[in-house]
Amino acid sequence: MNNDQYTQLLLNALLAAKRAGEVILEVYNSDFAVEHKEDESPLTLADKRSHEIIMNDLQKTATGSNNVYTMNNPALPILSEEGKDIPFDERKGWEYFWLVDPLDGTKEFIKRNGEFTVNIALIYKERPLLGCIYIPVRDTFYFATVGLGAYKLANGKTVTDNLSIRELLDASQKLPMSTRKRKFPPCNNQSPQTKKSSLTIIGSRSHATKELSEFVGQARKQYEEVEFVSAGSSLKFCLVAEGEADIYPRFGPTMEWDTAAGQAIVEQAEGRVVDTQTNEPLKYNKNNLVNPFFIVTGKGFPAIFP
Repeated sequence: MNNDQYTQLLLNALLAAKRAGEVILEVYNSDFAVEHKEDESPLTLADKRSHEIIMNDLQKTATGSNNVYTMNNPALPILSEEGKDIPFDERKGWEYFWLVDPLDGTKEFIKRNGEFTVNIALIYKERPLLGCIYIPVRDTFYFATVGLGAYKLANGKTVTDNLSIRELLDASQKLPMSTRKRKFPPCNNQSPQTKKSSLTIIGSRSHATKELSEFVGQARKQYEEVEFVSAGSSLKFCLVAEGEADIYPRFGPTMEWDTAAGQAIVEQAEGRVVDTQTNEPLKYNKNNLVNPFFIVTGKGFPAIFP
């Protein structure tokens, strides 16, 4: 693919996420019921309806209807949390595919705190090259693709059927946006006498772990001030990409669809999303779709904590 093709697919993803967000809000503002999946995680009508809309929109995109981009193949495959039972023997031959979480942060949705998102990513050979995260309650997008960079769109009403990439970028702000100037320690082995500046760590609102507490304790030995803030869903990736948080350590289970769109946005904002064991970027379309523990850092962050 070339950059023009990526940007066209980005526009398609934004529109699919917007439409999905509209039906999610309809359920959110109703007296909805909660079911439980086999792993006991919650599922709502919003998950199901969002999945159906995104699958329909992306399948139309892939097959070339509505004058949108089409590859030589008849369709781009789609792997979604709500349709995840595709055997690895089938998936391993995919070169490009969509990776979708139709409602990330179902627990936050049920709590009605607004911290849930729609996540759509395009994967190419184990790497996310395009990411779209939509926050329905705020009508806000974070998005990125190779050749374009990463952006925040604070007014989702901009996203319409006839939106051009130039109009989109004119209405958006390039990431990172924060003007904070931090002086980070140059390595992991700082003594208390050489601590510098401050650090903002962002973590999961619903999935605190012992390892996270230990990580924060280690940070307090290296920085004069450490602020810890909580957020739900893929918002944590967005805030690191934006520059509002410096680091997001995740020492708990996540799935590939939880992280792909966020990783694309962080990486295109010149940050990193790395496996804590290998210090290499997270990979996608593995046999086992569970992610390893990982750490997300923003632009300019020099090193990963041990």
